[in-house]
Amino acid sequence: MYDFQIFGYYASAIARTFFPTGSEFASLMLSLSTFGAGFLMRPLGAVVLGAYVDHRGRRAGLLLTLSLMAFGTLSIACLPGYATLGLAAPLLLLLSRLVQGFSAGVELGGVSVYLSEIATPGRKGLYVSWQSGSQQVAVMFAALLGMLVVLRLSPAQVSAWGWRIPLLAGCALIPLLLYLRRSLKETESFLSRRHPGVSEILRSLAANWRIVILGMMLCIMNTVAFYLVTAYTPTFGSTELHLSSVSTLLVTLCVGACNLLVIPLSGALSDRIGRRPMIYASTITTLLTAYPALLWLTSSPSFGRLMTVELWLAFLYATYNGGMVVLLTELMPRDVRTTGFSVAYSLATAIFGGFTPAACTYLIHITGNQAMPAVWLGFAALCGLVAALGTKGMHSESTQA
Repeated sequence: MYDFQIFGYYASAIARTFFPTGSEFASLMLSLSTFGAGFLMRPLGAVVLGAYVDHRGRRAGLLLTLSLMAFGTLSIACLPGYATLGLAAPLLLLLSRLVQGFSAGVELGGVSVYLSEIATPGRKGLYVSWQSGSQQVAVMFAALLGMLVVLRLSPAQVSAWGWRIPLLAGCALIPLLLYLRRSLKETESFLSRRHPGVSEILRSLAANWRIVILGMMLCIMNTVAFYLVTAYTPTFGSTELHLSSVSTLLVTLCVGACNLLVIPLSGALSDRIGRRPMIYASTITTLLTAYPALLWLTSSPSFGRLMTVELWLAFLYATYNGGMVVLLTELMPRDVRTTGFSVAYSLATAIFGGFTPAACTYLIHITGNQAMPAVWLGFAALCGLVAALGTKGMHSESTQA
């Protein structure tokens, strides 16, 4: 997730490097659209790599996805800009983003399923919540490193080459991550059952299309809220609110810390009160408060107001996440658990979440209303609420779901 965050944080610098145009808005939209294009590969990655994981094993899949992500990130970090390669530069950038997206298509599903299958009885919500919780470490590290780059380099240096430093730093983590994943043991749940072939997995997935669609709707709120409060915050704060880069990155750092604290607590709470009550509370509260909060922020932008609003939205996201992710692992049939989870999540991300920065930028541009990101978030919350109601009564492994 670190690699995705860095691209979102430095969208403006990447726009100037790979998409030089006469319009700053056009360059930024091209950059954010490239960021979103990576998510279009997620459904394909979910099907192809998800079937691989459900057939070959959780551990093997985690190693493969990491290798693909490493290739995509290193390519972006070392790729010359438009001034050197011309049109080939943005095309190669797009290709690298597509590889990243293909890899990420099954990453969250693979890790979440692995955690759900090794969880001790009655603590599945707590275990699975650490998948999303650990993403916040990436958010925090990316924001902290971004602050250091901004403080030590001039704006011209950041735009010219400084944005590459955090990407290269992410590549330095790859050997450690490979070592950690190679040390994982396969889950007993996977080893104790027969392993269906790819064609059988795809047939089962098609037969359970209603669960996949409802799962996708559940994920819309999760993915839109996540990218709104993390990847889009630096761009929104600097381009729309005209706050300093250090201020917006500091807010993002605090957002990551808030999520890291609240997500595991929410997951543990869902083990006690159930998954759906967490979803109902967070979606309804989002519908009632998101737009007033953004109006308050944009009426008189300041660091304090941005911090307050972003932390509130982060809290709502974290509360939703604690119930939603584990519910999705419980709803999916066991033989296609990774594929089904990954397809549902990747469709939501590809159609809605990944394009959140671009959608928010466009909505503000055509309406002139800087609070429009709240409308996008409200739509996502409504999808989550309807989906949670729609899954009520469906089979679930958890008696508390």
